[in-house]
Amino acid sequence: MTNAASPPSARSREADGGSRRTPSAAAVLTVLLAGTFIAQFDFFVVNVAAPSLKAGLGASATALELIVGGYAFALASGMITGGRLGDLYGHRRLFTIGMAGFGLASLLCGIAASPGQLVAARLFQGFTAALLAPQVLATITATFAPAERPRAIAAYGVTAGIGSIAGQLLGGLLLDADIAGLGWRVIFLVNVPVCAAIALVAPRVLPRGGPGTGTKIDPVGAAGISASLALILVPLALGHSSGWPMWTWLSLAGGVVLGALTLWWERALGVRGGSPVLDVSLFRGSSFRAGLVASAAFYIYFGSFIFTLTLLLQGGLSLSPVEAGLTFTPLGLSYMVSAMAGKRLMARYGMNALIGAAAVTAISLLALLLRVRSAGADTEIVWICVCLCLVGLGNGVVLPSLIGVALLRVPPEQAGMASGALATSQQFASSAGIAAVGAVFFAVAGDRKPDAGYSEAMVAGTSVCLAMVLVVMGMMGLFRRIAAQEPAEA
Repeated sequence: MTNAASPPSARSREADGGSRRTPSAAAVLTVLLAGTFIAQFDFFVVNVAAPSLKAGLGASATALELIVGGYAFALASGMITGGRLGDLYGHRRLFTIGMAGFGLASLLCGIAASPGQLVAARLFQGFTAALLAPQVLATITATFAPAERPRAIAAYGVTAGIGSIAGQLLGGLLLDADIAGLGWRVIFLVNVPVCAAIALVAPRVLPRGGPGTGTKIDPVGAAGISASLALILVPLALGHSSGWPMWTWLSLAGGVVLGALTLWWERALGVRGGSPVLDVSLFRGSSFRAGLVASAAFYIYFGSFIFTLTLLLQGGLSLSPVEAGLTFTPLGLSYMVSAMAGKRLMARYGMNALIGAAAVTAISLLALLLRVRSAGADTEIVWICVCLCLVGLGNGVVLPSLIGVALLRVPPEQAGMASGALATSQQFASSAGIAAVGAVFFAVAGDRKPDAGYSEAMVAGTSVCLAMVLVVMGMMGLFRRIAAQEPAEA
């Protein structure tokens, strides 16, 4: 991490008033990436704890979906507002507040005495993550010079991927260890000292970032964006288990209508010279627009693939949480290696590196799909690990590059807003993908025993994931034109 980037720019040193020695770029990046890791970790760690929550807390199927999905709902719906707050009041301040709040929310999760209390604590945890997460890319974009930024973004991509895999692996290990007899509570309580340490260090290490003008936030836009996303995500998560009653369809329609009205309001407010939560002029940039679409497709695939494969491993193949978590290790290791090598590959081969990496992911998913289809519950773990290793190699090159393209021409004063919008699309896509592909998975599995039905369900779910990777590959032609127009920063 020490060579992730050169020291922060003169702009960030001036923002701190020169009153103290500027921390190294490695220190800044380490603190930022610690926040990224913990937010991603908690998004996925609950997957492996679902059986323990059902047994130890008496959580129903609906409660489990809210415990898993509530964090994602709150995170996705609050991301844009969190990014805008960082632009207005300072990225360092919002990161620190978010991290401290995340620690408090984790404590509340760990001491919850009922499913309802845990659902409420997870919602709170997601909102606090929405305050800290956008500040990471915003600080990188606003602080690091264009030549230094790709390495920092690559490190961000590595950390996000490792955090996702660690949620599966470390979550299983923590549950198996049963530290102090805490059971499932340990996966939340472990966050508390980590968050406290980061919150104490962040004000001394991070540059102030953002203009910090103190301009008032737009309450209509903030509420409209959060409500419209929630109206869409909640029925997606609960529709299957509740039989898709009328309220789910009304909620989906209401979310689309409210979202359109909110965007109209944000545009009108910007024209009047106001301070919208989401400046729609961001979408005029071809790189930002393309990066948004491609990132959403990627996260639909990745989030749902991890979720459904976990179900197959623990339900269909009867692995323990630890064994299931260890199965994801090749994916995490290969992702880390390829993400760090991605910048060199892009420099040497250009957009062909992206196309090739996406093709590796697609071929690996197809190979896994065909093997599970033919072998069913007898699918070899070694085969799955090999496919996951190849998936990680492809993902590690694609994801950081997508992020870099999306933020290619975003001005520093809009870094928080753009990062919030990008992160919102990613988290929304991931949670919506888990809900939608999960519904497909359970519909195909039906009432059959897991060892019989989960294999066919995995084939159906992986088919959707493969289609999403092909969408990402379809965006490469547009990215090629963007790279040709802006070779210095691509």
